[in-house]
Formats: sequence, structure tokens, C-alpha cells
Amino acid sequence: MIINPIDILKIENKELTETLLAPDETDPFVILNADSIVPVLLVCDHASNRFPRSLGTMGLDYLNRVSHIALDIGANAVAETLADNLGATAVLCQYSRLIVDCNRELIDDSAFLECSAGVDVPGNNNLQESEKEIRASEIYWPYHNAIKDQIVRLKRLGIDPVVISIHSFTPVINGNDREWEIGVLWDKDPVTAEIFLTRLAKAGYLVGDNEPYSGKDPEDFTIDYHAESIGLPHVGIEISQNLINHDDGVKRVSNILKEIINAYTIPSKPNNIDTQRSLR
Repeated sequence: MIINPIDILKIENKELTETLLAPDETDPFVILNADSIVPVLLVCDHASNRFPRSLGTMGLDYLNRVSHIALDIGANAVAETLADNLGATAVLCQYSRLIVDCNRELIDDSAFLECSAGVDVPGNNNLQESEKEIRASEIYWPYHNAIKDQIVRLKRLGIDPVVISIHSFTPVINGNDREWEIGVLWDKDPVTAEIFLTRLAKAGYLVGDNEPYSGKDPEDFTIDYHAESIGLPHVGIEISQNLINHDDGVKRVSNILKEIINAYTIPSKPNNIDTQRSLR
């Protein structure tokens, strides 16, 4: 078979095909309990380590493709368990954060990481803008539009949901221990945050108030874009991976979160919410 030199050049330079995802590949997001009227919307930006077939392994070995650089370990299981236990709607991204990080603005360099936690990501080296646009159009915006659609659906029913983002973090980073077991991330909604901070501490967890990450960090996108922008109550929950990398831990943490959410009287609009950022 004669191979066209142009085809070789396309492979080496990762020149674009017209689409990223084949018709038979997994959808960019999944919605659980899509018709729920429970006033809670769960979102999970980093639920999966799936790569589109067209991108292969992105130059990463198996251990890196199943590690924390590719997904938030245990976050998907917690989000699914909570959705099941509460009967609440959940929207989960079904592709790895290494393809495009759905919790970043697209103009942020960290949306397409060339290096993550000291690991080079060859599949993201020297990405063309057109490549980024295809990843955004086929994964990023469909996921965010699904979240927006669920908020619109609930609001049409007269329901202002509390938006809860589920993440996980590594107990050690760059050789430094992270002492917290669960972090509560917040910025413009101290009311909801305080409920989770207080009740998680009473449940015996070592709780981080905007630790190990901060909800005030401008890098975070999902909560800002979907909840803060329109004055919905919201909170980000970060869980140490060593608590939820096994079934018993997932059940234990999910049950505690369920109890807190069930006991939470959701305000129609939390105090001091800045609504400057609007939905596109």
C-alpha cells in the first residue's frame, strides 16, 4: 500500500479530522434522574478518564491514564450514589479532564494541560486553536449546556436548585501532606458553605474551609458560570481520594452528604451573591 506523505504529516502534526467523537462513541455527558423535581443539582466535571478513540492514549501509559491526572478518583461514584439516594438530578462529564478541563474557562491554559502534576501530556503539546475548538464543541459545551438545560427545567417548575459540585483530591501533592479529609469550597454563598462546614465537622471529618483549593480561585468555572451568575445556592465539595477509592468509603461519605443535604433548608436566593457573570 502506498502511503501518502501528506497523511503521515497529518498523523505527526495531529492535523484535525472534522470530528473528535465517532458516532458510536460515548456521549460527552450523562444525566441521571433527568426528570427529578428534587431541588438539588449535582455536577461532576472530572468524573471519567475516558479518551476519544481518535486521540488514542495521548502518549500516556496505563498508570497515568487511570491516575488523578486523568480524573477525580471516586468522585463519579459519590455523585452517582448521591443522585440515587436523593433522587436528584446529576450531570456527569464522560471524558477525561486531559481532553478538556470542564472546570476551567477555555481561555485558561490549564483547560488543555501539557503537563499535569509533573507528567507530560504529549497529546496536548502544541495544540492548534482549531483542535481546542473541536474538543470544546464536542465535549465542553455539550456538558455545560446539559447543566444549563437542567437548571432551566427546574426553574420553570419554580425550583431554585442548590448546585453541588463533586470533586476529589490527592492526600499528598508535591511531597506535601494535605491534612483535610473533605474540603468545602465557596465564594459568594457563605450560607450554604457554613451548613456543610459545620455538619461535616460534627460528623467527625477534618474539614477544609476553602482548602485544599479555594472557591474564590478564578480558575474554577462550573459553579461560577452556572450558579453564582444567576444567584443559585451552591457549594463545591472536595473529598480526599483515600476516603472514596473503595465502595465502603463511597457509601459512608455519600450517606453523610445525603443527611446534610436532606437537612438543608434551601434558600430561594442566598445572601450576598454576585450575579455579574451571566450565562452565555
